[in-house]
Parts: sequence; C-alpha cells; structure tokens
Amino acid sequence: MPERTYDIVLFGATGFTGQLVAEYLLERYGSDGEIRWALAGRNTAKLEAVRQALQGVKPAKPLTLITADSSDGEALSSLAKHTRVVCSTVGPYARHGSELVAACAAEGTDYCDLTGEVHWVARMIESHQKTAQETGARIVHSCGFDSIPSDLGNWFVQQAMEDQHGVSAARVRGRVGKTRGAASGGTVASLLGVLEDAGRDPALRRLLKDKYCLYPSQESPGPVVTDQQTPIFDPCFEQWTTPFVMALINERVVRRSNALLGFPWGREFNYDESQLCTSRAQALAISIGMGAAMFTASNSLGRNLLTRWLPKPGEGPDQDARERGFFELYFHAEHPEDSAKSLRARVTGDRDPGYGSTSRMLGETAVCLAQDPATVDGGLWTPASALASALIPRLEQNAGLQFSLVPSQ
Repeated sequence: MPERTYDIVLFGATGFTGQLVAEYLLERYGSDGEIRWALAGRNTAKLEAVRQALQGVKPAKPLTLITADSSDGEALSSLAKHTRVVCSTVGPYARHGSELVAACAAEGTDYCDLTGEVHWVARMIESHQKTAQETGARIVHSCGFDSIPSDLGNWFVQQAMEDQHGVSAARVRGRVGKTRGAASGGTVASLLGVLEDAGRDPALRRLLKDKYCLYPSQESPGPVVTDQQTPIFDPCFEQWTTPFVMALINERVVRRSNALLGFPWGREFNYDESQLCTSRAQALAISIGMGAAMFTASNSLGRNLLTRWLPKPGEGPDQDARERGFFELYFHAEHPEDSAKSLRARVTGDRDPGYGSTSRMLGETAVCLAQDPATVDGGLWTPASALASALIPRLEQNAGLQFSLVPSQ
C-alpha cells in the first residue's frame, strides 16, 4: 500500500459507540504516537465537540477532523484514499454503510466495523469481493461482540485441539454464560431494521433462513443445521439452554471462517450457539420472552411500540455501568473419536459486551489491520480468517479479553 496520511480514520466518531472507540484509541495510543489517526463524521460541529471532550479546548496535538456524509461517494473515496484503515461505527449499516465499503474496496483501503446485519454482510460480499481482491483491501465485518468472541473463541479451541491431539473438532458448541450489560441502541436499531426489511422482502427472508448465506459463492453448503428456537437441555454442559439472539450472525460468521481458511475443521463442521440457563424454568421464560419480542417486532405497529421503550441509537449506559459489565462464553470442541479428549475454552471480557468491550475490540481490530503484517490478501474476511493469530494477543494485552482452556466436566 502506498504511503497515506493516516493509519486509521474513525468514521462515525460522534455516535455513542464511536466516541467510546475514540476515547479508547486516545487513551491507549495517544494523538501523536505510533498511530496516526483522525475523527470523521458528517457534522463538523459535533466532531469538534467530541475532540474537545477528548482533548480539551486547545490541545497541543489536536486530532484531525474529516467531514464526510455516509451517502457522499466522492467524499468517502477521498477519505479512503488518505488512510490505511477505515474503522466504521455508523449503523444501521444497511442504511448508512454501503457507500463507505464500496469506497474502501475501490481504493485498496482496509476496513472494519461492528455490524451484526447478516443480510448486509452477504450483500457486501457479493458486491465487493472481486474489487477488494484486485485492490488488496481487507474488509473485515463484525468486529465487536458480534462476532469476535464467537469467531476467535472457536478458532482458539480448534488450535488447542490440533496442538494437543492432532485433529480438529467437527462440532463446536458455543455457549453464552454469565453476562452483565445493557442492550446496545445501535444493535436494537439494526435488528428492527432487518425485521422491517424482511417483512416486505421475501428474498431477504429466505436469506436470513440460509445457514450458509455467508459461504463463498463457489462452495457447497455444509451439513444441514437448524436454528434453536426452544429450550434444549445440553448434556455436555448439563444445563438447559435457550436461543441466543446474536447466534443469527455469529454462527454464520464462524462457518464462513472455516470456508475461508480452507476447511481446516472439515466440510462437515458444525458450530451452534445458545445461552446457558440455570434451570428449565429460566430457559422457558427467556425463550417465551424472546419469541414475544420477535413477534412484536415483526410488524410495524409492534416496532413503533418497542422503539418507545428500547434504547435509541446513540444511547447507552454510563461509564460506571460499562465498567461493571462483563461477559463469558464457552466453546466445547468435541473430539471426533474420544469424548474424553474433548476440549473446552472460555472467553471473557471485563467490560459490558455491547459498549465497553465492543469499543475496545473494534479499536484493536483497526490497529491490528494498520500495524500487524498481513496474512491474507484483499477480500471480505472474518475476524478469525484474517487476524486471529495477531488479534488475540492484542485483545488479551490491551482490551480486557482472556482466552483460556477450562475443564470440560
């Protein structure tokens, strides 16, 4: 890549999550250190307010401000030309993110975001894979709580299985354990947007049901799988489980990683994800509540009612709530021949998943793209397929995540 003015441009810096990413980058890397970075958004006055909140009124080394609207293709192309990496927090991405991905793909600029919108990711792959391969742009979606813990957790336990037993696991069970954190307003808006679009688009409904919708187009689907919709008792964990709302994106990202890496875990590899519960009653209550919420959100009247009560984009918990939050996920890798050799990994985060940890995960992904040697060529990648070996140490050292093996019984 030719020399560029910036290493990272944070696009969407005036939003709630964007400000948290900016705060993290400034705290960790400063404004005049090894990372040359800038703040970008559509409103100069708001960008200035963010900079003042971060650096004071007259900082010695002020962060550069770049004004560009998410619908202005010319401005976005100029932005992409001048940076090595674009880090985007502008969602819902299906509404506000497509022009930026197109600009990065065309200009050979690496890119990362927080999207959990599986249909939009599928569209970006179809639209920009060829261009990104030609220009060398590495486009990496879903670099927050969706889907870094799931994608890298599976990669981590599979590496351990290879190291200890010389085989891969044909099945990995992802299970969400204890968490504390408020729902993200941006995530809520994205989910409601997907449901609204699906309500009027039969093709989108079919895509959302496709468990391999993020597979490379030249690859045949893997084994038949179904999304969990009811409480199920998991004998491996000896606990009841209930559907996990983020499984819709996380499972598909993990399957895509397997394909992009050349099927190291086999073409019959199956990854499923659900939430651990303390009892059957809890699992049933969560399942019913989730089903009721999805039914309500599936029609316009219900969505209008929900938007009055759920957090709005740009809203989020205060600093104390973010710092008191946490999450844990488990990954049970089944040995293909001897269940006694199955392995279990645990991934934890020391901030709330939707904001505190997510902002750090995204920030470190951007720095990883900007600083660490590339292990893949241009194209649309997943976190694990593009960055796992370099990103996991960064997340452990800087972002409060831990990856470890734990007893499976």
